[in-house]
Amino acid sequence: MSDKKVKIVKRAERVNRKRSKPKVARKTAHDIVNTVTNWVTEFEQRQRAETATAIENLIRSRRQQPNEA
Repeated sequence: MSDKKVKIVKRAERVNRKRSKPKVARKTAHDIVNTVTNWVTEFEQRQRAETATAIENLIRSRRQQPNEA
């Protein structure tokens, strides 16, 4: 027969096992999601500010030009 051994895990030992890898992976994924969310929020705020400035500039330029009608 082969020399491989099978470890028997009793029910009490199975409950007490610690699983640290999923928590680390979950935290890493959570950090990535937060970072991307922050990027999107910053981008949207920048777009809103630029759009508001552009609209104000258009309104000002329209008021300064006399009507051609």
